[in-house]
This record gives sequence, C-alpha cells and structure tokens, in this order.
Amino acid sequence: MMRGGAEWVSCRGGRTLEFLSRRRGMSVVDWSGRPTMLGDGAGERVCLGNGSSAHDLGMCWKGARSSCRSSRMSIRSALCMENGGVMEEKPVLYGSELQGFADRVAACNGGRARSTEFLPFKIDNYTLGYIHHRLAQHLKRFSDVFSIEGDEDVSRIASGSSKLSYVTLDPSLSSPEKRTKAVAGVLETLKGEGLITGWRNELYPVVQNYGEPPFFLMERAAAKHFGIRSFGVHMNGYVNIDGEKHLWVARRSDTKSTYPGRLDHIVAGGQPEGISCKENVIKECDEEAGIPRDLAAKAVAVGAVSYDEIYGDCYSRDLLFCYDLELPLDFQPYNKDGEVQSFMRVPVSEVVNVIRDTEEYKPNCALVIIDFFIRHGYITPEQKGYIHLLQSLRSGDTS
Repeated sequence: MMRGGAEWVSCRGGRTLEFLSRRRGMSVVDWSGRPTMLGDGAGERVCLGNGSSAHDLGMCWKGARSSCRSSRMSIRSALCMENGGVMEEKPVLYGSELQGFADRVAACNGGRARSTEFLPFKIDNYTLGYIHHRLAQHLKRFSDVFSIEGDEDVSRIASGSSKLSYVTLDPSLSSPEKRTKAVAGVLETLKGEGLITGWRNELYPVVQNYGEPPFFLMERAAAKHFGIRSFGVHMNGYVNIDGEKHLWVARRSDTKSTYPGRLDHIVAGGQPEGISCKENVIKECDEEAGIPRDLAAKAVAVGAVSYDEIYGDCYSRDLLFCYDLELPLDFQPYNKDGEVQSFMRVPVSEVVNVIRDTEEYKPNCALVIIDFFIRHGYITPEQKGYIHLLQSLRSGDTS
C-alpha cells in the first residue's frame, strides 16, 4: 500500500533487521489486528530506520528473508514505531487550529520568567548578553578580566532583587583583540573545570546587532552561557514531484552532543565570524549534504526566525537566516562531516504532521520549517491562530 514516504518491510517469524544507516538493531513489531496495513491479515513489520524508501536512499540491511514484501506508510507512523508508541493518523492541517505548531514555537521560547536570575553583560554601556548569577560568581575569580559592577551580594543577585548589577570586562581590555585573547584564557579554564561543554573550536562575534563590528570573538560553546546574540543559517532543500513538494530531511548523528538522533534540515549551521551568510550556506551545503557549489549558490534567502530561551544556566538568543533551495529530482545528498547519519525525502504534507504532532525535530529547525509551511501555503490565514503563529516565529531580538 502506498501511503506517504516511508518504506516498510513485512517479515514472518519475528526476525530482527539491522538497519545499517541507523547503526543499531530494531526488533520487528507485531501488527496483528491491523490487517489494513498489509491487506492480508496479521504479520510483523519493521520500518527502514530512516523512514524513507530504500530506492531513494540507497539503503541496505541484513537479516531479512528473501520473501519479505515492502509497502509504504507515513513517516509519522514510522517514527511512532521507532519510538515504541502509537500515534493516531491525522490529516494535513487545512482550516483547523494551529496549536501543535504554536507548541513547537513555545518550546524554543521557554524559561523567560527566570530572566531575573541573569546579570547583564556589558561593554561600554552596551548590553551584549546575560550571564547567570552562578557563572558570574565563577567569573569573579578572574579579576584581571571580569568584574561585577554594582551590588555583588550573591543572595540579592540570585533572587533577582539586585537590579543594578552587571558583568563587564576590565577597562584595560580596550580592543577586540585584547578582549578575545583574555576571554579565551578564562573559557579554557572553565572548560577544564567542566563548566563549559561541547567545545566547537569555532569563534562567534560578540555584537549587539547583526552586521556590526564585534566587540570581541568568543568560542561558540560559551555563547549560550554568556547569553550573547547567536546567528545561524538553515536551508530547506526540496524537490517538486508531480506538483507536490518534498523536503529532504536529515537525521542527526547519534554522537552529536546536542539533540542526537533527532530530525534536522538537510543543511544548517552556526554563522561564524569572517564569512557571509551566503558563503556559509555554500560551505555547509558541501560539508553536510555534498551539494556542489554551483547548485548551492542557487539557494535563495527568504527571511529569518528568532527566539529567546532560558534553560538551566543558559540563555539562548538566536536569529536564524532562512534559505530555500529547489534541488534536482535525481539529487542524492551525502554527508561528509559525520554529523548526519541518514537522509530521507518526504512529502511536505507528511512533514506538516510530524512537526505538528511530535517532537522528533530539533526544536529550532521546527521554527524554520513552520516558516516554510507559511510561505508555501501549507498554513493559511483562514486557520485560527495564523497571525499569532506568524508573529511568534520572530519572538526574539531581530535587530
């Protein structure tokens, strides 16, 4: 039965298929009582772990019998079975409420009520970030680099009753180069103490607004701890098949330090210093999906989404520049940097369901794809909550 973009294999006898693209085994699932899926009664079936057709992905597997027959189900159902649960199939949203999408946006803007736990990080009276009071106390040890101006009482800072305190750099650090070097030394120490993890060896500009000269450069892993503005590029890669759009979807490597195994864009990355957004897209296209430069250069800038999120002692203030790229029908992505374990090509109507009803996507990717749904008419003004959803995609600072 053809039902969406995920290919399934029906096997008798309880065999286990090892999906090489996922690098892990998965036991077959008993589908007794659901004969409509096969059309011939009870049986066992297993999804090809990445949720797409073997033909599209060049998949290979072992352990399946030669008598196995294949059929198709929605990616949403495939994800359901991977997660060991059952999801009710729902139609594409046309004319219904948009609460599921609003939930995805809200997930990227959580924790704002805790903002009083953070101290402004300022240089020359410009507020560049926000630092949790616990990290601020650690920074006091490095008095030749950092200082807390105003009230230094920990109890008042922690309770949010200290309104005048802020973190700044020593006045002797008067140039971007001096600040970059001095702060880097502190961050290396904090890294060694386990206070900053997920080191990337990638420098982010510390700015008040995008495009301005940076006050200094900071290791990417520390950005969320200092609450500085972070920028990135996310690209929707899609194809048109018989008038229907299909998105290329990546599944993140299980070894990623953040959101391992979650669904992602075909191409996305942070925006480092010293390179334009377009050049960054082209670079990421090559590294993450093997998209050649002449094709990647056709990516079109289509806007931006933004969000502010507080979690733990971190404050993410992100703005993501969005790009669309229509890919040839015969294009097959392949990953070079080891950060993606598989790709799948999925009808947009199925991606609508996945984002609306699950948390399978990396959270900020969901925002960019919701923006894609709006721009391509999958979400329309006739649906209740349209304006609120549209505005919420830019809940963070867009300056």
